[in-house]
Amino acid sequence: MGLNDTPSASRVHIAFFGKRNAGKSSLLNAVTSQSLAIVSDIPGTTTDPVSKAMELLPLGPVVIIDTAGIDDVGELGALRIAKTRQTVNKTDIAVLVTDGSRPLDTDEEELIAFFEKKSIPYVLAYNKCDLYSARTALHDGVFVSARTGEGIEELKARIAAARREDGISRRIVGDLLDVGDIVLLVVPIDASAPKGRLILPQQQTIRDIIEADAIAVTVRDTELADAIDKLGDRIRLVITDSQIFASVGKIVPESIPLTSFSILMARYKGFLEVAAKGAAAIKELKDGDRILISEGCTHHRQCEDIGTVKIPALIRRTTGADILFETTSGTEFPTDLSAYKLVIHCGGCMLTEREVIYRMKCVLDAGVPFTNYGTAIAYMTGILSRSVKPLGIEV
Repeated sequence: MGLNDTPSASRVHIAFFGKRNAGKSSLLNAVTSQSLAIVSDIPGTTTDPVSKAMELLPLGPVVIIDTAGIDDVGELGALRIAKTRQTVNKTDIAVLVTDGSRPLDTDEEELIAFFEKKSIPYVLAYNKCDLYSARTALHDGVFVSARTGEGIEELKARIAAARREDGISRRIVGDLLDVGDIVLLVVPIDASAPKGRLILPQQQTIRDIIEADAIAVTVRDTELADAIDKLGDRIRLVITDSQIFASVGKIVPESIPLTSFSILMARYKGFLEVAAKGAAAIKELKDGDRILISEGCTHHRQCEDIGTVKIPALIRRTTGADILFETTSGTEFPTDLSAYKLVIHCGGCMLTEREVIYRMKCVLDAGVPFTNYGTAIAYMTGILSRSVKPLGIEV
């Protein structure tokens, strides 16, 4: 992936919801001016959520999602509805497509309540307005026609406005830097990354540094000591891969601020303070306790995989306890979390901020501490306080 490409997790996720045959797919195609979704008069044509990354003016990089009807029927239909509701957790802006010739029905009202409960901005689109003369909308919305194009530009403007009202502008690290600052990034060769590539958090961090008009100097851990000798106190910050926190912490002088990519991702996604507090639960672990280790993506696991091998080994070594570990990846995430003593999540670089925060809230609602890879490793390495201090957090 090039530095000019916007990762899916950093794009605005716009999902189209509604009943079967409401015209969701047709409207989606009209808004994007592309044939992204299959269109048919047969109700239930869209089965699983379908996503497409694209550019949509005036929003820029977005992910457009088409979903199954919220009134699907049968056992399979119930599974489709569950998938549709799951999509809400990663939706930044919802478009509820309905029929403006009638009041909203119970299914649609419940979906609006669901959006409001999760604080998701939404836009009502009264579709097929070319087919009816009386417009009886009781809620604020836009009358549109996917067939004639009426109201499409207004709908796009409403979607853009919803994003502006909801958007929280976060930086990975650029807001902490001044023009010309030198940031030293320590990037060991990651066995799980495609050959010759930096992993996504490293790419995103480099891009953010460059956009702050600062200087990104990238070295492997074997070159770190030499780089510090040459750059000395000109270094504004050192950012390391969490897996080598211990060795890097010994090399980097205390006078130079130090943190990790994973800790920066927790800050970027909005849960660093929770993660820092949650890591302290490690010292309370006892024999037989269960820990959930969850990743937001799926990848081929290597023999030294961080989630299934390195972190469990470090926790057992730190606590001396016989801990039970369970793992999930991708879209999998348990609904019942009450049995766990701790949940350790990855940095969430492949998940939207909304989806990561949703998972965090589910964990906290169950009364379980929540942290992430880098924060947990920093805690067990004894340098958590040092690694979050540059980010304005005291532990």
